[in-house]
Amino acid sequence: MHSLFESTINLFTSFINEIGYFGIFIGMFLESTLVPLPSEVIMIPAGILAAKGGMNVYIATIVGILGNVGGAIFSYWLAASIGRTILFRIGKYFFVKAETIIKIENFFKNHGPVSIFIGRLLPGFRHFISLPAGIAKMDMKLFFIYTATGSAIWTSMLSALGFFIGENQQLIEKYLHEIAVTVGLSCTLILAIYMFLKPMRK
Repeated sequence: MHSLFESTINLFTSFINEIGYFGIFIGMFLESTLVPLPSEVIMIPAGILAAKGGMNVYIATIVGILGNVGGAIFSYWLAASIGRTILFRIGKYFFVKAETIIKIENFFKNHGPVSIFIGRLLPGFRHFISLPAGIAKMDMKLFFIYTATGSAIWTSMLSALGFFIGENQQLIEKYLHEIAVTVGLSCTLILAIYMFLKPMRK
């Protein structure tokens, strides 16, 4: 597992070194769609290259955030345009009932902002969190704000990890695990506070 992680990081470090900021943008754009391309293999190599003087870490981080948000908006637009129609037509073949789709829509109408923010921070959810938001036609301004905020936090942490740790793969894996655990606990706390305060707001 360690060898695979190290090989992947080295491969994408070489890739980004060849393509530069454009490669970061495209990679992070795809990461916000259904393409299974983890942001870790884009932004950590970008941070490593920045530490070597190959690029500017601030520009790399901003480009990564822009790519991430751009991909999320694209996924939102796609889902808002055709997602609901397609899901109603083919959902039954994938055990997705019309009632389930309606429940998702209603959930995002009531809890959209916190769902988007937390979803952008959690690996595994990041790739598809824009789709239910688009299907529910969540307010675009709120979608953009919470997507950009979550993306900025996650992208900055990854580029900083690569920049300060460098090519020490064991340390990267260690701190990446610690970051994931910390983010997961933080999201749980945010969700608990949100659920506690929501009845009070009502």
